[in-house]
Amino acid sequence: MESPTATELALPGLEGTVAVSDPGPQHSIVRGPLKRLMVFSGRSHPELARSMAEKLGVELGDVELSTFPNDETYCRYLESIRGADVFIVQTGAPPVDKNLMELVLMIQAAKLASAKRITAVIPWFPYSRQDRKAKPREPISARIVSDMLQLAGVDRVLTMDLHAGQIQGFFTIPVDHMTALQLFATHFRDLGLTGDGVVAVAPDAGRAKHAVRFGEMTEASFAIMHKMRLASDKVEITEVTGKVRGKVAVVGDDVATTGGTLIAGAEALKEQGATEVNVFVTHALFSDDALERIGNSEIDRIVVTDSVPVDPRKRPDNMTVLSVSGLLAEAIMNVFADDSVSAIFGGENQLF
Repeated sequence: MESPTATELALPGLEGTVAVSDPGPQHSIVRGPLKRLMVFSGRSHPELARSMAEKLGVELGDVELSTFPNDETYCRYLESIRGADVFIVQTGAPPVDKNLMELVLMIQAAKLASAKRITAVIPWFPYSRQDRKAKPREPISARIVSDMLQLAGVDRVLTMDLHAGQIQGFFTIPVDHMTALQLFATHFRDLGLTGDGVVAVAPDAGRAKHAVRFGEMTEASFAIMHKMRLASDKVEITEVTGKVRGKVAVVGDDVATTGGTLIAGAEALKEQGATEVNVFVTHALFSDDALERIGNSEIDRIVVTDSVPVDPRKRPDNMTVLSVSGLLAEAIMNVFADDSVSAIFGGENQLF
């Protein structure tokens, strides 16, 4: 008796039918005899990797990752990846150095196992805020990270909302840059926050272009805050340029750790007459103390993505988490199929 999941397929030129089983998700997606997609996850954010794999209709590949008693990392692929198009998902979440080293070892192991192409999927690129020499005798840490990845044997990097666009220039391989800006714009439009009653606010001059673009997406006006950093975790807003009185303010940033800029900005905007302050951040690298301060601040709503894991038990009531797994899965499929990645964003993924 045939399996109830069998599908009857008529082969052209042949009489009769052949029963072909309809399997569930496997460890790879095969496109032709020489094209095979496989997704593997490091230990930095396995939940995000599993969500991406589900959207791709593929199981995560089998890889052994462990830590020796002397704190060294061990990596071994438990299935053949020879000739495969391998995507390794590893974000720059804490512990940053261990996760980065694990990614490097996974890349080299895949290279030595004869993978056809290796793509590192790094939603939050570690050390990306150290992209230049701000003071004498400092390293350019983001450049060192890019050199490490390329030396290990990576063929392509897929990342999201880089802190600065010039980081792409540190690589001699293709870098696919994703942005969550449209994801945030859609979320706020669904909340009804569009039009003249809304103002898109840049937290500093470096984010001005992003705020202008967000304002265009939500049909909002534009304003900018000028800040003075008194310490690494203490910021003073010296001035707000633009009309915010009587409007709902939406402040966007790429990454936040202490939340000092966002909290000080919310206080300044409320003092300038903003009726409500909403904040969105792509990479929420908040400490437990920062999450508590945000929950008790003037911020009415903060929206973040799951590019780095956020503990739901410590998440404040005013925080919403949007998943980027759909965007990343679509980008992976386009890379695998040799289609355009920028087309996902209508060509608007270089917002620097």
